[in-house]
Order: sequence, then C-alpha cells, then structure tokens
Amino acid sequence: MSTDELRETLRVMWGSVAGSWEEHAAFVDERGAAATARMLELAAPGPGDRVLELACGPGGAGLAAARRVEPGGSVVMSDLAAEMTAIAAARARDLGLENVRTRELDLESIDQPDDTYDVVLCREGLMLVPEPDRAASEIARVLAPGGRFAVAVWGPRERNPWLGLLFDAVSAQIGAPIPPPGRPGPFSLSDADALTALLSDAGLAGVTVTEEPLPMPAASFEEWWSVVPALAGPLGNVLAALPEDAREGIRARAEEGLREYETPAGLEIPGVSLLASGHSR
Repeated sequence: MSTDELRETLRVMWGSVAGSWEEHAAFVDERGAAATARMLELAAPGPGDRVLELACGPGGAGLAAARRVEPGGSVVMSDLAAEMTAIAAARARDLGLENVRTRELDLESIDQPDDTYDVVLCREGLMLVPEPDRAASEIARVLAPGGRFAVAVWGPRERNPWLGLLFDAVSAQIGAPIPPPGRPGPFSLSDADALTALLSDAGLAGVTVTEEPLPMPAASFEEWWSVVPALAGPLGNVLAALPEDAREGIRARAEEGLREYETPAGLEIPGVSLLASGHSR
C-alpha cells in the first residue's frame, strides 16, 4: 500500500468509527481533560487569538479553547474525516459557541495559508499519521510569527496498559502484531527525545516535552470493555469483524491482564501522555 493509499484508508476508517466517538464524546473529554488543560496552559490562547485544532475528533480541545479567545478570537476545529468534524460542529452549536468553525484538513497537508494561526493544538493525533515529520512541518508553516503550539501523544505502550493490554490481547488471539507493521499507532511517538527532535527538525523552536500522568479509572471491567474497544479506531473494526468466540477470547485475556489494577473502588489503570510545546521561529 502506498502512503497516499494508507492515508485514504485511514480517512475512511476514522469516518467509519465516528459514531462511537460521538456516543462517547463526554468520556473522551473527561479522559483528556488533564491533558487539554495542560495544553491550553502551555500554548496560552488568549483574547483575539486564532486557534487551529488538528485531528479534532469530537472537538474537545478546540471547544475548551473557544471561551479563552473571546472577545475577537476564533477557533477552527479540523479533522481528516468529515464525519468527525460534523460531530465537533454540532457540539459547538449546542454550546452556543459562535466563534468556532470546522474544516476537513489533512494533518500532513494543511490546506491553509502560511502564518495563519496564533495557536495550534493537536491532542492524540500526530502519532496516527503516516508521516509525522511532514505533519510537524505543516504545523510550523501555518503558525504566525510568535505563534505557539501544544501537542499531546501517548507515552510508551508498557506505561499505558489501559490500551496496551487490549492490543496485546488482540495480538495474542489473532497471532499477528497490532498495529500491523508499517501502520501508525497510538504509541508511534512515545519516545520523548525522538518527539523533541521531530518537532525541532520541522522548524519549531523552544520545544519541550513533559509527561502528564493520565490514569484511567473504571468502575468495573465491564465499563472499560464498553468504552475502550469502541474508541480504538482500526482495532474496533478488527474486533467487529472477528467471530464471537474470538472476541470472547480477547475479552477474557484483557480481563485477566487488568486484574492487577483492581481496587475496592474499581479499576485504576495507569496511563501517561507526552505533552510537547513550543513556538514558531
């Protein structure tokens, strides 16, 4: 598969799972609340700023930024999949946010002029593109002089068992690695030094990368199972295509793997995000 074919495959795939992201949008916002707050602290959008959210999904980071840029500022929430931007647009309307627009934009080829935005945000999207170096260069290009950015990606797989254990269970069941070789995945940019170099080499300045603990609480395994597979992108489609006995095997493996995180209040599963920030040159 060529890189362009892979991009199109990913666009269709993310569009196909948009319904699950709409259903669980409140969970996605809550799950990412600490990372979003830290991103906004680092990028510091303020009144009059022009903000671009990339790979917005249901739009959590962009929606959170919208009030901060009033009066006079604006937010564009963008995603490769039109099905995702439709969800983000509906949520903005429901909140009465009149300074928010949506666009279908490719993170690796942002169809916007140079120097357009004062702030660029991307929460959990940069690691999912075929060529993240190209995407980072695009972020640098659309940032205006003095513009700031904040990017969140997932840290190492072994430190994110809330999702890594699901990948492990599927891999063990089907006898093949997840994600497949050559495909981007949630842990593709999990090395802090490599992430720093990627963004710096793209022309961004003052790049710093810090860790943000993001444990995932769940009242029970059932709650975890009802949400995480539904939001796991291509993995959700893999699960849906498997026979029932295979899915039950995956479920059993995942439940066994998560037992060590049981507490009297439910599950408390570790997680960590890497937050990168800096500014234009």
